[in-house]
Amino acid sequence: MPTYLHGKIQALLCIRFGALIGHYPLFIVTEFRHALDPQRLYRIPDVAVFSGREPSQPIPDTPPLVAIEIASPDDRLIDTLTKFGEYRTWGVPNVWMVDPVAKQLYLYDATGLHPVAALSLPQYEFSITLADLGL
Repeated sequence: MPTYLHGKIQALLCIRFGALIGHYPLFIVTEFRHALDPQRLYRIPDVAVFSGREPSQPIPDTPPLVAIEIASPDDRLIDTLTKFGEYRTWGVPNVWMVDPVAKQLYLYDATGLHPVAALSLPQYEFSITLADLGL
């Protein structure tokens, strides 16, 4: 189950992305079910950012621009990596993880999970570091 720190990081991510809303067509949601395969597979990222048009379906079946997971103490790495692989297969171009306990940011791409100093979307002039999250 999420902790206070998890919730705080989730809120700070939303605030940081929210600052872009007036400049770009971005839509930020938390704890929102996504239909990766409407017949069998749903996932709920901690934070998802959609670009372009706002999702019009109660459960979107198109991938967001960003899916972010915030690690909780009871998360198992194998489960997280499986979920990240599903996001990438579905077409999510930016899959990120924040581990507030280890104070680490990660990017997941076609070659796996990589620690990074910042999570960024250059096309939106967006970058976030551990310091931005109070870590």
